[in-house]
Amino acid sequence: MSDLFANKATAENSYTAAEIEVLEGLEPVRRRPGMYIGGTDDRALHHLFAEVLDNSMDEAVAGHANRIEVSLAADGTITVSDNGRGIPVDPHPKFKNKSALEVIMTTLHSGGKFEGKAYATSGGLHGVGISVVNALSDKMTVEVARDRQLWRQEYSRGKPVSTLESVGAVQNRRGTTVTFHPDAEIFGAGAKLKAERIYRMSRSKAYLYKGVEIRWQCDPELLPANSDVPSEAVLHFPGGLMDFLIANLGETPLITPEPFHGQADLADDKGRVEWAVAWPVRGEGFASTYCNTIPTPQGGTHESGLRTALVRSLRGFGELVNNKKASQITSDDVMNGAQILLSLFIRDPHFQGQTKEKLASAEASRLVDNAIKDRFDLWLSANPAAAKPLLDAIVERAEERLRARAAKDTSRKTATKRLRLPGKLADCSQNNAEGTELFIVEGDSAGGSAKQARRRETQAVLPLRGKILNVASASVDKLKANQELSDLSLALGCKLGKDFDPADLRYERIIIMTDADVDGAHIASLLMTFFYKQMPGLIETGRLFLALPPLYRLARGGVVHYARDDAHKDELMATVFAGRGKVEISRFKGLGEMPAKQLKDTTMDPDKRQMMRVYIPQTAMDEIETDAPKPVGADPATTTLVNELMGKQADARFRFIQENARFVEEIDV
Repeated sequence: MSDLFANKATAENSYTAAEIEVLEGLEPVRRRPGMYIGGTDDRALHHLFAEVLDNSMDEAVAGHANRIEVSLAADGTITVSDNGRGIPVDPHPKFKNKSALEVIMTTLHSGGKFEGKAYATSGGLHGVGISVVNALSDKMTVEVARDRQLWRQEYSRGKPVSTLESVGAVQNRRGTTVTFHPDAEIFGAGAKLKAERIYRMSRSKAYLYKGVEIRWQCDPELLPANSDVPSEAVLHFPGGLMDFLIANLGETPLITPEPFHGQADLADDKGRVEWAVAWPVRGEGFASTYCNTIPTPQGGTHESGLRTALVRSLRGFGELVNNKKASQITSDDVMNGAQILLSLFIRDPHFQGQTKEKLASAEASRLVDNAIKDRFDLWLSANPAAAKPLLDAIVERAEERLRARAAKDTSRKTATKRLRLPGKLADCSQNNAEGTELFIVEGDSAGGSAKQARRRETQAVLPLRGKILNVASASVDKLKANQELSDLSLALGCKLGKDFDPADLRYERIIIMTDADVDGAHIASLLMTFFYKQMPGLIETGRLFLALPPLYRLARGGVVHYARDDAHKDELMATVFAGRGKVEISRFKGLGEMPAKQLKDTTMDPDKRQMMRVYIPQTAMDEIETDAPKPVGADPATTTLVNELMGKQADARFRFIQENARFVEEIDV
């Protein structure tokens, strides 16, 4: 019998060479597209077009093309064509039986942009772009016109379905034409490229490189009746970024007579930079940055260089005109409210991730700083009518920032000074309460994860030490003597009981975020009881919430889902993860065990999370029994239930359990 168990254990725990799976060709892309294009959502779908367009733009920036054509058909098929050199079609030296075209289309990390011989500055440096598009398309056709000969090859899901064939001789034509249709198996049956988004992406590229003309065309059926996107257009902007900025500003009044704009070659022949900056009198600003025509929505080192250059120049001009307050200017004072466009062309840029949303090239900061600062110094000196009002406006912003900080420090001083909780209050940086949130978490470990996952500007974190006092069964003297509840009220900025005023709250929302287990539920119930008895106005105004952290993480292949509880886990197993294949199920021991990124994505990110709002039924509000002023509107049953479950009378709780035990289906112990 023991041998039987030993053999079974050995079989289950075996790990041999047979378990090692080797993915060939472009199969890794289809298995885990998120690693290459950031997911399978709408943004990732349109990233396919961006990869193909980037290749044509690289030809234009390198001086080999001046025209790109983009055409979107009614069935979602898109064609991108350029008049560049055309992808090589001769046999590849390492693969004698394959053309260079087929190698590029079917092999990751292949291309002509690694050593910089074919392209001085380009966006597609990873060598995976066009092959990834091929892998994630159910149909793709590539035509290459080179040396007065037209070549064609067709692909499907990363594999060639035809040989490279010569279509015939052509005159007055050269370049590459790529036609593809995104695969519904990857992006879903309803996923389609949107004409409006494709048009905006094409127009942005035309603004970024004044030497290219992009001809746009789409099926009119793809455009809504009220769309301002044309079905056909020629996109060419000789003014580059300045044309873009002027179009965006419209009639908006500026602090300076005209924007600060220009372009400059970088030191040591490292590339060039173009910029356009305007400071509107009022309104919100933006910063759109690019590297080698690739959008970098998260900024990066080139944006850091621009920030440094603008601040250094304005401080220097302040010294020149004897404005002593200029020394307190920061980059936020300069950038906030400004409309900024920055385009950098640099050799061998380094991005964070394949989707290239942030530039990480260390030298870009220094190169951009030096190039722009010299021009901004000259611009300020040569335009005193513009420089003086600009400096005064930015100094005024700096003074407003310092005044707001002083007021914030005064208003928060008591809470932060007297707080004695182990983790203490990690406050948010925003001055006013609008849009801010306080997460109440259990323990230092959960507090540490929450602090890493939060948005520092608007989200604060307050760790509690274990279970708080049950206020429903505590005396007034015991309540006042409780340090944790006193600290909590100080962090909230308001008093308890009859002295509570919702207007004093320092945060717009209070979010109870405890572990998804029995202890977490108990702590949450104690906190809700505290707010119910001492701050009912907080609940009545809809400002108290319960976070919904997951209890389980389920993963199979590239598919990951989170389950709130056992029932949700069973539902996911029966739907999303139905079928063959092992599902990895991880149970979180607590929020402190959850990686900060997962905590952010599942529980704290306002764009992704789900929460429960705590409320009292309107029929329950007029009979509510609390220690605070009665808000407008609670059923005596609500108060009775709270008193039965949380009050001093143990026999009331025992009676409730006896009467309701038959309804319990599961007990988590």
